[in-house]
Amino acid sequence: MGTGKDRSKSKIEKKILRTVKQTIATHRMLAADDSVLIAVSGGPDSVTLAHVMHTLNEEHPRRSAIAHLNHCLRQKDSDRDAEFVAELARRLNLPCYIEKKDVRHFQRSAHLSLEEAARKMRYGFFEEISARNGFNKIAIGHHSNDNAELVLMNLLRGSGPLGLSGIAPVRGGKIVRPLIQLKRSEIIDYIAEKKLLFVTDASNTDLSFRRNRIRHQLIPELEKAYNPAIIEALNRLATIMRAEDQWLENILSKDFNKCISVKGPDAVSIDLGRLERLAASAKRRIIRRAILSVKMDLRRITLAHIDAVLNLIDKSPAAGCLNLPDGIRVRLRSADLTINNRKSDASVSCDGSDGSAVIDYQYTIAPPGALFIQEARATIKLAELGADDLPDFNTIGKNLAFFDMDRLQFPLVVRNPRPGDRFSPLGVNGTQKVKKYFIDNKIPRPQRRLCPLLLNAGKIIWLAGHRIDNCVKVVSATRRILKAELLLA
Repeated sequence: MGTGKDRSKSKIEKKILRTVKQTIATHRMLAADDSVLIAVSGGPDSVTLAHVMHTLNEEHPRRSAIAHLNHCLRQKDSDRDAEFVAELARRLNLPCYIEKKDVRHFQRSAHLSLEEAARKMRYGFFEEISARNGFNKIAIGHHSNDNAELVLMNLLRGSGPLGLSGIAPVRGGKIVRPLIQLKRSEIIDYIAEKKLLFVTDASNTDLSFRRNRIRHQLIPELEKAYNPAIIEALNRLATIMRAEDQWLENILSKDFNKCISVKGPDAVSIDLGRLERLAASAKRRIIRRAILSVKMDLRRITLAHIDAVLNLIDKSPAAGCLNLPDGIRVRLRSADLTINNRKSDASVSCDGSDGSAVIDYQYTIAPPGALFIQEARATIKLAELGADDLPDFNTIGKNLAFFDMDRLQFPLVVRNPRPGDRFSPLGVNGTQKVKKYFIDNKIPRPQRRLCPLLLNAGKIIWLAGHRIDNCVKVVSATRRILKAELLLA
């Protein structure tokens, strides 16, 4: 028989609480003696999380608190959000930890996208607060729509099984996501029925962000024209892929231990003789786990990067080197492959100065955004302009380029030159080899091999710092313009 409190709850609230309790039990998120730091931005998802966790605490008391990081990105709005969260914590009678951090400064110094910089600072803040105050769990408000969006975004990017595994309900035994089986529509219904206040972030509707285009354009179209239950389908795919990924990882544990030897806290070595005896899919997993062991996460490491390591092994001479995102370097020497974190070992170089081969690099970028290219010691920044904002071409330098944005498909690719590359230089009839362009324009050989190229749908559209391609030039009918800028370190 239900309690008086149970009978006072609405049908929607009972369903929400039932789903969250089931999620917590299924994934063993919380034990009776756990203490929980609840991450609250002030949006509807995190407000729902705070209220649901507070209700569960009334049934089974558990030490809890709220944490909020002010990213200082939206000036008064950011301060408003922090004040809102503080008031929410007061109403729920929960301790509240709020701090300010300059995310833009961190973004510039760490050469990250704004989204990635904010995420790193936010999770770092939660870890710091939890460690300082004795909380052993951190609750995050991700839900099933978030999971579906990530799976779809990774699918479009060409991710492997790990990328299609989506958002883990529990990560590292500490990060828990009690709302992961709730849909966004259920959260909105809960908020509306309980008349809960929340704050809104205008950037969540900005369609220049790929995640927002997937959320507001692609998924609604898929629901309307292809599968009304696309959210459930993508979440089901994530669950299947996560289980199979874990199963395969367990199978390969023995092979990993045979192939890998630890060279220090930030370096591992792979025995290529043992690796060579494995199937291609097993090789990818061994390399992925080796990178994970020195990087501590796999963010920004894609299937293309793993395949680049395999390509280094298969096609390079006896020595070679490859730069991966976030300071990871891969070095080939004879029958040994070393993966290390260059942030911890400044002596490691991939510039060819030690006689090793300089290996290809490749990244993706979409506007608005900035990409630091370690190999080229340069940054490429992208921004959208209106036709009225176009400057006089006679007054700009070679490090600025402008493109007809409606002719582009995002994300764009940034990579170094490869043999056989061709493009159609602006003002020139026909195509020309990139190598010939460099020779004709007397570009020194060391600069040629690392010069960033910007590609759209596999076609070169800009030799950064030199010339754009005819096919994307701005014309009188152009309405949206992409501005690209090359900044040398």
